[in-house]
Amino acid sequence: MRIVGIDPGYAIVGWGVIEYDLNRFKTLKYGAITTPAHTDFDKRLESIYNDAFTLFKKAKPDALAIEKLFFNTNATTAIDVAQARGVIVLAAKQNGVPVFEYTPLQVKQAVTGYGRAEKRQVMELTKQFLGLSEVPKPDDTADALALAICHAYSASTTYAKLVREAKKK
Repeated sequence: MRIVGIDPGYAIVGWGVIEYDLNRFKTLKYGAITTPAHTDFDKRLESIYNDAFTLFKKAKPDALAIEKLFFNTNATTAIDVAQARGVIVLAAKQNGVPVFEYTPLQVKQAVTGYGRAEKRQVMELTKQFLGLSEVPKPDDTADALALAICHAYSASTTYAKLVREAKKK
């Protein structure tokens, strides 16, 4: 299964592409979509959409794992991130890629086994799972790879349940 993980944002969009097969991970590529700070917001969204569309077209993933947004104290920032997330989801859908959402708690649980793990722990274990020599930078990229790992585990668990249920019938 080929998975694109994305940590949405409007200044930096972290992304990572992995393959997962029989409890083995292979990192294909990762990076970040960046937009300059003083660019008009609609131009930033257009740039994010175009780059995400190209990423999905080239990577040909089986799934997109993206962070589910939650509103914190700064509603304006959350709304802007939500708009960026929307154009990413649109780009995925236009490429026929199913979208799966995960909360930060779910990602931490999947990667570390503990939903309240520190960010540094998640990053270090992401590096280990993927056999990387160092934690990817920027942090948004490491977060995107952690999202992909989360989906790999979630999807394989769901698949295993379906197989067990089918065998019972």
